[in-house]
Amino acid sequence: MPEVCPRLSAGGSPAGGVAGYPLDPLYEEVAFVAYHFHWPHDQVMNLEHAERRRWVAEISAINGRLSEEAAKEVS
Repeated sequence: MPEVCPRLSAGGSPAGGVAGYPLDPLYEEVAFVAYHFHWPHDQVMNLEHAERRRWVAEISAINGRLSEEAAKEVS
């Protein structure tokens, strides 16, 4: 069974009804947002799960558009 973040699983049900969140995806999300926005660890960790996932999606969309533009410039 994957490791689960104790902050999200301790003390009852957190917002959104998530009982726990696997640590590997959590670390990936935090690293991704922190790397791209240069936000400190605590700031990213304090985001609600849905908001953090939204930032991951937005950053991914930006990266996708930039990659497409770069590919067009090379062609």
